Amino acid sequence: MTDAYTVLWTHDTCRALRTAGRVGRRPPVAFSGVHQSLPSWAGAKTGDDVYALHVRQREVFVVSRMRVLDTERSACCGAEPAAWGDPSHPGHEDWAMLGAHGCGATAVHVDATPVRFDVPIPGELLTVLTWRNRRGRTRQAKYVVDGRLERSISLQGFYRLAPESAAALGELVERAAAP
Repeated sequence: MTDAYTVLWTHDTCRALRTAGRVGRRPPVAFSGVHQSLPSWAGAKTGDDVYALHVRQREVFVVSRMRVLDTERSACCGAEPAAWGDPSHPGHEDWAMLGAHGCGATAVHVDATPVRFDVPIPGELLTVLTWRNRRGRTRQAKYVVDGRLERSISLQGFYRLAPESAAALGELVERAAAP
């Protein structure tokens, strides 16, 4: 059985995506890290979906849905760095803003939907989105008032969605992709 997760992309990450002209393009890779400066995708397995979220003016957007293909370093990643100052993933420099330069960054190859910033999570869905931990305990986003997010702290990190919430986000992404 596959799982689904959310990861919050910061304003800096989203600004870098826009500046580099990545809107409308599909990221082939994202990055996981061992340091708290970069979310750890340690729980994700091949086939799992990861929803990249972004918060703008108290509204939460789905930026991309990424299906994990593998978490191994491949030839596409380029040569391993020989020295401390060398780029860690020279083959993915176009998508480095997703965390390639983070502390202990490792590549997670994905099959993703195009990056976009126009798929808001409706307020009624945001109020019921649920995440669950490995022990089955669930929680909802904190600081949601009238369908808007007052603080993003409860979205910061890499969290497993409850199956119903994963299905709801999947439907939202599919509807947005339909002509």
